[in-house]
Amino acid sequence: MKLTVIGTGYVGLVTGTCFADSGNDVVCMDIDRKKIESLKKGIIPIYEPGLKELIQKNQKEHRLKFTTDMESAVRESGIIFIAVGTPPDHNGATDLGAIKAVARDIGRFMNEHKIVVTKSTVPVGTSEAIQKIISKETRTPFDIASNPEFLKEGAAIEDFMKPDRVVIGVNNESTGAVLKSLYEPFTRTGNPIIVTDVRSSEMIKYAANAMLATKISFINEIANLCTITGANIDDVRKGIGYDNRIGHLFLFPGVGYGGSCFPKDVKSVIHVGRQHGYSMELLSAVDRVNDHQKALMPQVIRKHFGGNLKGRRLALWGLAFKPKTDDIREAPSLVIIPALLKAGASVTVHDPEAMKNIKNVYGSKIQYAKDMYAALKNADGLVLVTEWNEYRKPDFDRMLKVMKGNVIFDGRNIFDRQQLLDSGFEYYGIGR
Repeated sequence: MKLTVIGTGYVGLVTGTCFADSGNDVVCMDIDRKKIESLKKGIIPIYEPGLKELIQKNQKEHRLKFTTDMESAVRESGIIFIAVGTPPDHNGATDLGAIKAVARDIGRFMNEHKIVVTKSTVPVGTSEAIQKIISKETRTPFDIASNPEFLKEGAAIEDFMKPDRVVIGVNNESTGAVLKSLYEPFTRTGNPIIVTDVRSSEMIKYAANAMLATKISFINEIANLCTITGANIDDVRKGIGYDNRIGHLFLFPGVGYGGSCFPKDVKSVIHVGRQHGYSMELLSAVDRVNDHQKALMPQVIRKHFGGNLKGRRLALWGLAFKPKTDDIREAPSLVIIPALLKAGASVTVHDPEAMKNIKNVYGSKIQYAKDMYAALKNADGLVLVTEWNEYRKPDFDRMLKVMKGNVIFDGRNIFDRQQLLDSGFEYYGIGR
């Protein structure tokens, strides 16, 4: 099939590349000329394991092209995926400005029947709004569809190639049949392709992310209660996780969730409820708990140092919101770093991939280490923020020799508490 993907962020790049790898002819379109020129040269603007190699392979085989020409991108393809950003505004509402602009352009340049598929995460009713916008620009017949993504940053290629389910929202059977055919190469192991109405498809995406965010905030609240009562969160999460009704996934306490999806989508669902006169009490609490969790670690650090961080040097391991990505959007590090600076501490950071992005935010206000051990030089303490694999089994003897102090604040509970105590460290975890 001939496909166009509009937008070359995480979702657009992965979607276009994986469709090309399954034999389709794909055009990825973006208005950012610098980004498109880089992509044409095989330079990838984001870090996602396996993506660079897959893009270069499909470019070489002439199945994947990049362009800034919206007109040709629309005219050349029978199926057009909209994968542009939908950021939140100050009220938590989803900004649909880019979506609407793309819809107008599609209508202006449409030359024959197309299927227009919303891939971006959007509130219920957005696909219908897209249909109205396109209809004002053209009399050419077209169909709309919703096809939400369920990609985890750091594992996006695997998630697309081997999805646990594919969700397609359509208004007629023929459109559903075309999109099912497109996805069949990825569901040969029997995982379902769920075909539903457009509005239900849009809601499925929000409901899934809201549920996962709820599990994270829930286990963080239980972890904080464990700290107060003297219980051990590691045993508690195992004890409830073996209940098949609950399960183990997303029951790992930490310094809060971040990224481009969970914070934005939870706030968007709250806003949609408000628009319809319904108060989303549970998700409002989930959002508040997450904000509190991000602010908790600086409080623990200040308390350990007697309420005074002036003159203290702290090392941070991990800046991205999760491992295997350079994405710092809504990352806990963006709350922890300014809190430490405001309290008078100096901060040295390390992250395998996100250093450039964090430097764009803080510049010379913090120091940047060439490796994880260099960050510890003369540090009074270490704050573990992101659980990259290379941080899990460090040389603790080497750490003690490099550090000025001996305290570790483990924001992801990746270290063995007793091992650290035996090695001569002081240790703070989440719920331990």
